[in-house]
Amino acid sequence: MLRKPKMERFNENVLSKHQIYNSIFITLPFDTITNTGVLLPLFSEMCEKGYQDKQNPTQIIDTFFEKYQDNPSENQKQDLLFRFIQYIERQVVLFDAIEDAAFPIVNNLDGRGTLRSIKEEAEAKNKTDELKEYLKTFKIRPVLTAHPTQFYPGPVLGIITDLALAIENNDLILIKKLLAQLGKTPFFKKEKPTPYDEAVSLIWYLENVFYQTISKIFTYIQNNIFEDTELQNQIINLGFWPGGDRDGNPFVTSEITKKVAERLRITILKNYYRDIRKLKRRITFVKVDKLISELEANIYKSIYGGVEKPVITPEVFLEKLYEIKTLIIEDHQSLFLDEVNDLINKVKIFAFHFASLDIRQDSRVHHHVLTNIVKETRALGLDIFPDNYESLSDEAQIEALGKVKGKLKPEIFKDEMTRKTLESIYAMQVIQQNNGELGCNRYIISNNQTMTNVMESFAMIRLCNWKEPSVDVIPLFETVNDLQGAHGVMEQLYTNEVYAAHLKRRGNKQTIMLGFSDGTKDGGYLMANWSIFKAKEELTAISRKYDIKVMFFDGRGGPPARGGGKTHQFYASLGSTISDEEVQLTIQGQTISSNFGTLDSSGYNLEQLLSSGISNRVFKNDKHSTLSDEDRDTMEKLANISYQAYTDFKSHDKFIPYLERMSTLKYYAKTNIGSRPSKRGKSDKLVFSDLRAIPFVGSWSQLKQNVPGFYGVGHAIATFEADGKLEKVKTLYKNSSFFKTLLENSMMSLSKSFFELTAYMKDDEEFGAFWQLIYEEYERSKEMILKVTGYEELMEDSREMRASIKVRESIVLPLLTIQQYALRRIQEINKQKSPDKKELEVYEKIVTRSLFGNINASRNSA
Repeated sequence: MLRKPKMERFNENVLSKHQIYNSIFITLPFDTITNTGVLLPLFSEMCEKGYQDKQNPTQIIDTFFEKYQDNPSENQKQDLLFRFIQYIERQVVLFDAIEDAAFPIVNNLDGRGTLRSIKEEAEAKNKTDELKEYLKTFKIRPVLTAHPTQFYPGPVLGIITDLALAIENNDLILIKKLLAQLGKTPFFKKEKPTPYDEAVSLIWYLENVFYQTISKIFTYIQNNIFEDTELQNQIINLGFWPGGDRDGNPFVTSEITKKVAERLRITILKNYYRDIRKLKRRITFVKVDKLISELEANIYKSIYGGVEKPVITPEVFLEKLYEIKTLIIEDHQSLFLDEVNDLINKVKIFAFHFASLDIRQDSRVHHHVLTNIVKETRALGLDIFPDNYESLSDEAQIEALGKVKGKLKPEIFKDEMTRKTLESIYAMQVIQQNNGELGCNRYIISNNQTMTNVMESFAMIRLCNWKEPSVDVIPLFETVNDLQGAHGVMEQLYTNEVYAAHLKRRGNKQTIMLGFSDGTKDGGYLMANWSIFKAKEELTAISRKYDIKVMFFDGRGGPPARGGGKTHQFYASLGSTISDEEVQLTIQGQTISSNFGTLDSSGYNLEQLLSSGISNRVFKNDKHSTLSDEDRDTMEKLANISYQAYTDFKSHDKFIPYLERMSTLKYYAKTNIGSRPSKRGKSDKLVFSDLRAIPFVGSWSQLKQNVPGFYGVGHAIATFEADGKLEKVKTLYKNSSFFKTLLENSMMSLSKSFFELTAYMKDDEEFGAFWQLIYEEYERSKEMILKVTGYEELMEDSREMRASIKVRESIVLPLLTIQQYALRRIQEINKQKSPDKKELEVYEKIVTRSLFGNINASRNSA
């Protein structure tokens, strides 16, 4: 039977079902007032028509109340707007659940980029041996972070899961009950979560999704590609940031770090315990039953026995499982062998740590701490640093840092940050003792600029009674300037005797992290991506020169502006000039629930990530991954032109005031979705360098202007066109998968822009010209990208994603209208001589609440 086209499958299983279930949803009463659901479609229609007629949000809402309400009071208006927000939030959840239910139908789970497809392609091209060789070392490492872009509280995530299953089964009675439950379940968090709360939320995905999907992928590779040869490489390693990421988060303590690591260990042991209990019901054979009972008892004691560390090690656990496997094969006709193999694979992958907890801190904090250690140890008479350390040259300081070692106790220091930083290093040692080395063996230095930044961190680790630390020190290069100088920093490290000796003990492997989010904020879309591409090439070359295996760890977010978008295509587009030992990337916020929230979507997207690396090496197509000199020159010029345009835009005297007064930037801190502050500095004045990438990108998204995903792209291409060189850009697009992926992701940002929402700003006395500047670049970018790609409309090659975006944008249009209406009311109230503080508070609450649905609706940006 022929499979229907993807767009047809999407229409039947998503769009049609959404119309049916949404019509049921809006008729359900969730409070004493039953007409909210009836009024919402009328309001939505009025929003669409209003913007077509060039009305502003205030006019649209005033017209709605005049037409459909009988002279309502201000309180009644506000009450209905709040109820609209609550309905719209839940409409987004319903659409999420419908898409989740349709995922295995809309996406071909055996199609391109899946393991089955890879295996068949390798066989067809006679490359099975090459594939096996590559899979012996290649890994992917998804790292779950608590970066606050996920607005759904835990109970709502549970409803999405149950609702998706009910929709899949067409269980109308249960669907109605779940929709009613959804209507009464609060979305808003009255208190900020702690880092431990964030960790517990994400561990849910490890326990209920990744545990199954990763082992299933490993088993498929073992059984279908390696067959009789036992695969020793884990293939997929999980990373984890909640409870370990200290960068700008004062609420992460060493106690929380240890508590999170313990929760990870207990959770994986509970999963093993459940599996052992299932095995025990099946394997009731002589001798084998005793071995399983012993394992059950030891795992139980390790979970509930009140012990600090497990009473059994992963190595002994595996040894016993292999003993059981041998007995089953030799004495019991291999009965239930697959189930035993499954558990063996899980222990090989997850051991007792489940996911590796990364520690991250800012280089400026390290410098402060190191400076304080020098000062306070000298005052205590400890002979660790030279007396004149502060006045030494950089080279001499680096030499001194390489020589230090000792056992500094955190409690001897007066400075709080010094104590906390040293405690975090001792916490790593405790975690390694209890969970194994993989439990916590990476120390990431954000805002890394120099070799000194790395050596200061390395010295602090060695000063914590860790002469030869079992830790990988990972510099994170983020800004355009830092990326350009990264290869020089690494060459200095590779040629430093002390650091080179450390790398040798670590297998001559170096992980380097590169930050897309802050790179885009700093340099604009094209320059950020091109700078990272070039940095990877240079870092690969310098690492190969010194015989170091370099692994790149990408700090990616959900939307294209933060390095998200079509992630798999991006990795598949990198050529042989970039090391492909591993694919490591952060998975943030709504990207976790949208790409890895169900067994189907998690398995599919993990396989796609795996295939991106395999395609790059085993099935490499140098024609589309290696840039010619001419194409490289074109890309370089495009990046530089766009960078200048973005830099000029960022330097505009209205840039910061516009974000402060016309966007939702300051409201992010009030949403209580993440434990860390929304900016790094403590100053009341908004400083660009203190801005975190998430609220920065998110604020442009709420305005429906999505500046970080396109600004400068149109200007750069138009400059080529004005010089009569547009064909060069078209040639680059045709030849380079990397550039093609960049433009496709930029198209996504443009598709999610809607300037009619804020068109009223062009008449603003202060910000009108600035708004017009953004709008003109939006129009220019759209026009130029369509010319280069030859498309008639944006995202022409991703019709089902475009259709999904269209539905989501239509759902949240009333929400954005309410948000803009409230922002305008706030501006009006603030201009009054005696502002009504109570009224101001109400509209500020409306703005804050309206953030939720819009961000959640953007889940397909991942």
